[in-house]
Formats: sequence, structure tokens, C-alpha cells
Amino acid sequence: MRMLVEQLQKLEKRLRQGGGAARIERQHRAGKLTARERIAALLDPGAFFLEIGLLIAYDRYDGQAPAAGVVTGLGKVEGRPAVLVANDATVKAGAWWPETITKILRAQEIAMRNRLPIVYLVDSAGVNLPYQDGIFPGQYGAGRIFYYNSLMRRKLRIPQIAAVMGPCIAGGAYLPALSDVIFMVEGVSFMGLGGPNLVKGATGQVIDSEPLGGARLHTAISGVAHYMAANDADCLERIRQRFRQMPAPAAGPADSDAPARDPAGLQGVLPADHRLPYDIEDVLNRIFDAADFAEFQPEHAPELLCADARLAGRPVAVIANRRGFLKADGRPRIGGIVYAESARKVAYFVETSERLGHPLIYLQDVSGFMVGPEAERAGIIRAGAEMVETMSCATVPKIVLTLNHASGAGYYAMAGQGFDPNFTFNWPTARIGVMEGESAVNALFAVELEKHKGGALPDELRESIEKTRADYERWLDARYAAARGHCDAVIDPLDTRQVLSFALEACSSPIPGPDPQPQRVPRPAPARSEAERP
Repeated sequence: MRMLVEQLQKLEKRLRQGGGAARIERQHRAGKLTARERIAALLDPGAFFLEIGLLIAYDRYDGQAPAAGVVTGLGKVEGRPAVLVANDATVKAGAWWPETITKILRAQEIAMRNRLPIVYLVDSAGVNLPYQDGIFPGQYGAGRIFYYNSLMRRKLRIPQIAAVMGPCIAGGAYLPALSDVIFMVEGVSFMGLGGPNLVKGATGQVIDSEPLGGARLHTAISGVAHYMAANDADCLERIRQRFRQMPAPAAGPADSDAPARDPAGLQGVLPADHRLPYDIEDVLNRIFDAADFAEFQPEHAPELLCADARLAGRPVAVIANRRGFLKADGRPRIGGIVYAESARKVAYFVETSERLGHPLIYLQDVSGFMVGPEAERAGIIRAGAEMVETMSCATVPKIVLTLNHASGAGYYAMAGQGFDPNFTFNWPTARIGVMEGESAVNALFAVELEKHKGGALPDELRESIEKTRADYERWLDARYAAARGHCDAVIDPLDTRQVLSFALEACSSPIPGPDPQPQRVPRPAPARSEAERP
């Protein structure tokens, strides 16, 4: 685990450098802060920033799109959790890649789902034109951003604050225009449907940026923007002032209790071999408060642990997979497998938690549902459907942490991403896939392996098998999943309590107003190879 965490931290450090030191210096020479500096200055002093989608697209575009050119996440502004979206102008001048759209949509979804204010710190050259086919058209193209803008403004009444702190060109100008309030920075901001070059080509007029779409033009003449700030620092302070005008956030929990065991031991709770068992109670005792932990039906279907607990003082309902070989009613059970009895147990527990209004926290280490004649006679299909249905229809917040395996239909039943949980996090050991590589080999090559049983395998067959194993190991890597938006973040186990506590607080601090409708955010579109580029 320590090795995986070190690899993750090294990768994250590189990605947080954006376009690199030279481009950061260029940003400073232009009198502007970087995206991450702006976020740090906007947040309350010492506030935790929960970054979402840092690894998105890190393994695409020859490494030229760190974080897809936009920083998204959650932090506290004036004591209130808020969603932040900041274009990173050190990466391709803040231009939009296909995955940039996915990240902005995910940030907007988090704001809608949890009823949180959202701040856009805009500094973007617009669409990355060679990739426009993955950005501009389609149901989940850039237009979806403006659709979500409109829903939040007109229907959901979720505060949206836009600060144009650099260029904001073409269709991207609708993002601030559809927000509640627009700030611009004198001498730095530009907002227009076309820049000087496009205007010259389209109309023959020659005009500079400032009189075409500068801060003074839009605050004094066009009326498009509302406030003009002197510089970045002044702009960010004005945003904080806007937060002070919002209704006071809900009071937090009255008291909090430390975990029963030291969270510092979380890096050592899983065995080095992902197939070996471990004690899930050891994990839970290092994350959740020691007080008021009570397991539900501990001796019935013990392969799935259900418990009422507290996290940083807030009541929660915990659902976690046990691993290893267990016994129930004298019969052997395999941990990590969902049986008919355990599915029905979870369904009842989720319904009870829904009535109590307790958020659901799923800790996934699931290999799938039980198969075979006994499972079918026990009604595993109907029991699994009940488990999926109650989870799907629960209106309380759902937070998912994948510790190890997340395979088969068990991944779905344990609040997989397709069921719109509020947040999804992975440990570096998380392995999300239909099945493990060895199982895939047995499924794909069963006939050929049986034919050559006991003898040497032909070179072509052996190479195909090894390629399948290698492909599955790559696909099951937690970083691979994060790069494609299959989780919000990969986290160090040592940060688990802080991350889950803050995510839970974000779920519990809504702006008053109508309930949001679930919104679907797609996975990033596959990148074309350089040979396919125009």
C-alpha cells in the first residue's frame, strides 16, 4: 500500500504543476494567479480542498493535458462548503479538452445533487479546436454545461458565481452569462463571442481586446457583467463577500468522537495480495467514531456487514463486505460474495436507514453474486433486484469507498457509479472490473485450455493469454479508473476519515430550495490517436 500511495503522490504532484514552471511564471508576469493559487486564496484559511478528477486524462494526449486543464473540487468559503471550477491557463491556455467537459459537468452535478453553491473561475481560450468533435456536439457536449447552468439558475435556485479572470471566448461566454453574478478583472479579463482575429475575419473590423470585450466595456456599457475588480485578489475577496450574503450554513454535529483505533494504521490493514482475507472491523474502527457503533444482524448473512455508526459526530449507515471464509447457521460462506440472504438483509437495512434519514456509506470489496443451483433456488435474482432497487430509490446521500475488489453485479448493488451516489472514492488498491484477469482467461480460453490440458500451450495461445492478463491488470488499476472518471478521486487510506467526513458535511449543508433531479454525467469520450488528428 505504501508503494502504491507513493506512486500516486508522485503522479499527483506532477499533475498539480499544470503546464510547468515556465508557464506558471508567464501567468505571474501577466499579473494573474494560477488556478490553484486562486482556489487557495478563495478558501477559508487552512480549509481542506477535496479535489475531484485530478487524474482525469493523465494517460492521454502524450501527457499534454494534466487534469484536463481544469481544477475542480470542494472547499469551504466563509464556513460554507462550495464547489469550485477553475480553468488552468498554464495548460493549453485553459482550452477545453473533451475530458474538460466531463469534469465541469461532474462539478455541476455535485452542486445540484448536494445543493451547494458553485464558483467558476474562468480563464480559458475556449475549445481546443483539433478535438472539437469530442467537445462541441452531442447530448453531453459543451452545451450540457449551459443546460445545467440554466437548471441551477431557474429551477433549483443554486447560487452560481462566475469570475472572468482571463479570456472567456465564444460559447464559453455563456457559462458566466448564465450565472447569478459576474465579476471581471480590470485590464485582464476578456469576454466575447469572438476575439479580435475572428471579428476581423468575419466583419473586417480591426479592434483591440479591451474595447471589444474588456471589463470596463461589460460593466459600464454592455451591462453583461456586474462588478469590476482591480486584480485577482480583489476579485476573490468580492466573491467571499458574496458568500457572506448567503443564508448561514446549517450547524454541524454537536459532538464528535475519535475512532476506536488509530487511523494511522489504515495503510497496513489490507494484505499485499488482494486475494487474501482481512478484518473489515479493523478498517471500520479506524474510520468511524468509536461511539454508537452497532452492527445490524451480526450473525445473519455475516458476509455483508451492516451497521449504524457515526462519522465526525454525524449518524450514518455503513454497508461493507467481509472477506475470507465465514459460517452462518453451520454452513460455509465466502466473504466478498453476495448471497440471497445478505441481499435481503441489506435491502431491509437500507429501507430502515432511508426512514431514519441516515446517509449510506458503502465500503466495497465485492466479487459478485453467488451462482449455482442452490443460489438460484434461494431466489438470488429476486433478492439481488431488491437490493439494487432499494439502493437506487434511496433519497438519502450515498458515499462509496472502494477498498479492493468491485466486480460483477456486486459492484452495481453496492452503489456503483451508475446509480448516482453523491461521491465515489477509491483506495489505490481498488480494482473495478467485470472480473479478475484469471477469471477472464478461463472464460475466454476454456476450450483451448481443455484441448491442451497437461501439455505445452502453443506460442500464439500463450501470448494471447498473457496479453489478456496484462490488459486486465492495466484496466483494474485504480489510476486507470480515475483517469476515465470512474471515481471522483483516488485517496491515501490515511486521508479516508477526513475525505469521508468532508464529503458527508457537503451532503448535509444544502442551500434551501427545491430538490434536484438526478443528472447523468457521461464518461470521457475515447481520445483519438495522433494519426487520426486532422
